[in-house]
Amino acid sequence: MSNEIKISDNLTFDSVIDFLRNKKKILIDKNAYETIKKCNEYLLEKIKNGNELFYGINTGFGSLCNTKINSKDIEKLQENLLKSHACGVGDIVPDEIVRLMILFKVKSLSLGYSGVKPETVQRLADFNNFNLIPHVFKQGSLGASGDLAPLAHLCLPIIGKGKLNNKNASNVLKSKKIEPLKLGPKEGLALINGTQFMTAYGFYSLIIAKQLSHWADKISVMSLEAFNCSIDPFLKPVNRIRKQDGQQKVADKICKILEKRKIREKNNDYVQDPYSFRCIPQVHGATLDVINQVEKVFTNEINSVTDNPNIFYEEDLILSGGNFHGQTLALHADFLSMAVAELGNISERRIYKLISGERNLPPFLISTPGLNSGFMIPQYTAASIVSLNKQLCTPSSVDSIMSSNGQEDHVSMGANAMLKLAKITQNTAKVLAIELFTSAQALEFRDIKNCTTSTLELHKKVRKNIPFIKNDTEMHDYIRIAEHLILNDL
Repeated sequence: MSNEIKISDNLTFDSVIDFLRNKKKILIDKNAYETIKKCNEYLLEKIKNGNELFYGINTGFGSLCNTKINSKDIEKLQENLLKSHACGVGDIVPDEIVRLMILFKVKSLSLGYSGVKPETVQRLADFNNFNLIPHVFKQGSLGASGDLAPLAHLCLPIIGKGKLNNKNASNVLKSKKIEPLKLGPKEGLALINGTQFMTAYGFYSLIIAKQLSHWADKISVMSLEAFNCSIDPFLKPVNRIRKQDGQQKVADKICKILEKRKIREKNNDYVQDPYSFRCIPQVHGATLDVINQVEKVFTNEINSVTDNPNIFYEEDLILSGGNFHGQTLALHADFLSMAVAELGNISERRIYKLISGERNLPPFLISTPGLNSGFMIPQYTAASIVSLNKQLCTPSSVDSIMSSNGQEDHVSMGANAMLKLAKITQNTAKVLAIELFTSAQALEFRDIKNCTTSTLELHKKVRKNIPFIKNDTEMHDYIRIAEHLILNDL
């Protein structure tokens, strides 16, 4: 298996995971190199032999778009752009997200509509390849005009500014015997214009969301068995008559597992199960449908050109447009946020039922309730997190604020949407971890040997590091272990 990702290939969900998991290098192959070079040569010739104004190439930026820049100042213009826009604040972006930003920016520039020189694209790839991680801050992007502040911090080290691996970039480059680059026409603008901060955060959250969806199904089966639920809501006839793909897939998946129970308990006292159990296909399936839709949108985006203006050398055109606007990303991030939050919402309701003392389970899943509080408070924690997720689900995509003296009068707030999405996925993982911890406890008040193989295997995984709780103890560490079990499976 190659340890490189060829940038002229289409990026896919699986190839992005492979890039992260195996810390692959970025290869700017011959086809990509030639495409970048042709576009750059066209641009240089165009501005050399003409007097036409092109935004950000020989003009100022934003509301200064009609201010002409002297040809001798073009290099300084691009350098100033990077420095002036590097005003991000807040926490540092995790290394994995920065690596994705680099990959997605290199991919966009390599499509040959941005006018940068091959050496500039290669330098950005080198940061990933040599494990030199630029210092990027979380806050500062409006999600239109591109992710200006985060991308400025990402690209500052190209000119020897900013930080790499939390050290002064100029010193790091000097120690590696790498000379800072001089930026040519449009290069600074091409580097900071684009949606790569949004897509990097969004794609990483999508990876986690897919994993949470898978684990929500697995954990819910254990809860179903612990709560002695009926298989009927998962049978094919029920779900066949509602034409929703996600619902049918989840129902079929769970039905195939539950059909393997050695004993199918039937208790006439339980005519129907609570919605949090009975409607798992409808709720988990709805989330799965959203995940699949968002994957299509995000995958299209990471294979797109999102800077401005765009250069079409074969058609002899330089066109100013708005591909940097993150509205579609913002909308889908908000949509995915709600979908993932619902996995946590319904999970918390199952936790609540498991500790309620119903269906011959002891109150709070402890043999001596009263003296011991048992699993009372993990449910509190889950409820608190679920409530926070509801607050975070307030959509960012309906917000906007004017900037650049009114020239940029509608923005997407997509970066904020992505940061909220990331927090919601982290929160939901914690809620599912609490359900996993709780359902493993509840199951031991049943005849475990009659459970499905899937449940027995999952229960065994839990019990490797989390014991059956006989008396009150500190729960925090066990919840963290359950969370790691879910997230380390990425």
